[in-house]
Amino acid sequence: MDLQILDMSGARPEHSTVIVNFVAAVREQLLNSTCYVFSDNVQYRWHTKEGDEKTVIPDASINCRTKTRKGNVFLDIPRFVMEVLSPSTEKYDRGEKMELYRQQEVDEYWIVDWQKKSVEIYNLDYDENGKPQYYLWETITDQNKEALKIVHFPSLKITFDQLFAEVDMDY
Repeated sequence: MDLQILDMSGARPEHSTVIVNFVAAVREQLLNSTCYVFSDNVQYRWHTKEGDEKTVIPDASINCRTKTRKGNVFLDIPRFVMEVLSPSTEKYDRGEKMELYRQQEVDEYWIVDWQKKSVEIYNLDYDENGKPQYYLWETITDQNKEALKIVHFPSLKITFDQLFAEVDMDY
């Protein structure tokens, strides 16, 4: 098993606040459905195209394929993943982790920067050769905050203000 351990000492309360805000806003809307929202307490384990086994722990995910699991480890892919940037994880979240999500064909990937209060929404599509690629659907900031939506779950609602609520608090 190739479990990558990262130094999470750079994570701040604001990082967790964004995750909690997202999960709280989405959870109730998914009750009695076949999909579930999870915070950063579940793992996904997959094989890469090179045959390596990788385990990741997204900050938040929406999974509609929850039957294939062992304990808190899911073996199938979620449809949505959100990563909240921290100084210690930004390079990994934008690089190797994003590449792994692309290879596994996770439909939608959000990169949230709590310091800049921005959300990059990446949508999975296929290039002319049929290879899965992430395309930046939109970058959401305070200037276009009304455009925030979960592309692959259009019935789910979360506002920009909900996502970043209490991020500016003094801890």
